[in-house]
Amino acid sequence: MKEEEFARRLEECGAEAYIVGGWVRDSLRGTKPKDKDYMICKCSEETFVSLFPGAAKVGKSFPVYLLEIDGEKCEVAFARRERKDGTGYRGFQVEYGPEVTLEEDLYRRDSTMNSMALRLSDRAIVDPYGGRDDIAAGRIRAVSHHFRDDPVRALRAARQAAELDFAITEETYDHMAACGRELAGEPQERLLEEMKKALAAKMPSVFFRALQKAGLLAIAFPEIFALIGKTQPEAFHPEGDAFEHTMLIVDKVAAETASLTARFAGLAHDLGKGRTPADMLPHHYGHEIKGLEVLDHWNRHMTLPREWMKAASFVIREHMRAPRLSKPGKIAALLLGLSRSGLAVEEFQAVIRADHGRLPDYLEDAGRLIEAMGKVAGQEAPEGLSGAAIGEWVRSRQVKVLQAALRGQ
Repeated sequence: MKEEEFARRLEECGAEAYIVGGWVRDSLRGTKPKDKDYMICKCSEETFVSLFPGAAKVGKSFPVYLLEIDGEKCEVAFARRERKDGTGYRGFQVEYGPEVTLEEDLYRRDSTMNSMALRLSDRAIVDPYGGRDDIAAGRIRAVSHHFRDDPVRALRAARQAAELDFAITEETYDHMAACGRELAGEPQERLLEEMKKALAAKMPSVFFRALQKAGLLAIAFPEIFALIGKTQPEAFHPEGDAFEHTMLIVDKVAAETASLTARFAGLAHDLGKGRTPADMLPHHYGHEIKGLEVLDHWNRHMTLPREWMKAASFVIREHMRAPRLSKPGKIAALLLGLSRSGLAVEEFQAVIRADHGRLPDYLEDAGRLIEAMGKVAGQEAPEGLSGAAIGEWVRSRQVKVLQAALRGQ
């Protein structure tokens, strides 16, 4: 069914059909919009089902239907009001029906730029709360107190500030801060999803800084919050404490690679500094070992992606050693570890370059060196060797191949 046919059937029954949310926002921003979400007003559920008997109902607390429009499975929801009567994003009383207006539905949404609708009958933009002006001004502004109904909206605002390079208004920061108590009880996977999207932004640091300004960083990501105030030697880190350094690194890594795994590894590389005792500052002896402990604790309460854990563990262990290695045996061990870390050579290089400003010669040439060592096979071992002895021969041979390759640099 074409979109025009969908709208026409509803209009003939006195109903109105709209596209709402992100599709409208992105269209006005001049970026490619994603999936369309439809919303209908002045229509009963019974009338809708009679008009579109093939629609599949998927909503539980309120009706949402899946309907094929222009060859895509699209969500069609009824305009609704919401009243908070519990905690979290499910703690609502929902009212829907022909009497609920478009403006009431848009009022319950999070920010003004997400509270616009495109009317299908004449393709007009309905913008009762100033979303178009806020997009033009590059600001994220809460529509109303309903922003607080779902505490993860605070993370979403911080994430969209990073994605869009928009500023969050002070009033919206107040709404974000008010989400703190409920945010602590939210499912960790919801927080992780927002962080994933934030890490994909041009400057992921904006996300974490916005949460800190709202007083939410300690609740959402205590491992990152712990870095605040952990001073570092000024000669090596003029940017400031371990939090400022981490924000600098994650943005630098993001500028070099789109890999979320590499960006997370950059974010996590100095986690151990959050556990440095005050009397040891500004030094952070042993922060690599502590960093692995912090990462494990983070994973236990949030269940991080396995590839993130593998890559971040490698970076935490090796980021201080990598620029200083000179012995072929240790270089070979690090490079072979890198080949198993889940990070591409270029991704590990991006993290080390961001952290130290430059790469040692062997790491600049890491791809060629790893390829050369990878050609050593156990089948080539001398006759008579077996078991562990073959492994020892392979490692010894790989170091010799590495030495020859280094001489060829």
